[in-house]
Amino acid sequence: MADRDRIERLLRTTLAQAGSQYEEFRQSADSQLEEAREAYRVARNARQLPTDEADRTKIVCRRYTERRAVKLDEQYRPACYEADHPDCEGCVEDIHDGRIETW
Repeated sequence: MADRDRIERLLRTTLAQAGSQYEEFRQSADSQLEEAREAYRVARNARQLPTDEADRTKIVCRRYTERRAVKLDEQYRPACYEADHPDCEGCVEDIHDGRIETW
C-alpha cells in the first residue's frame, strides 16, 4: 500500500509540474505572438506612409511644425528623432499608430 501511495504521489506531482510548465509555455507563446502582431501592425502603418522619390517618408514635424522628408530607422523613427523629447516621442507614436500628419 505504501508503494502505491508513493507512486500516486509521484504521478500527481509529475502531472502538476507538467501542467505548470505547459501553462508557462502557453503564456510565453501568447506573449510572443502578441509582440509579433504589434510589430507587424507598426511596420504596416509605417510602410503605408507617403514617400518621395528618394524613399524618404513625408511627415509634418511636430517639433518644428514643418514638412520633412526623412528616412525611418529599423524602429520606424525618423532620422531627426531626439530621444526623450516629448514632440519626437509623440511623432514616433503617431508613426507607429498610422496617424502622423503627412504631405
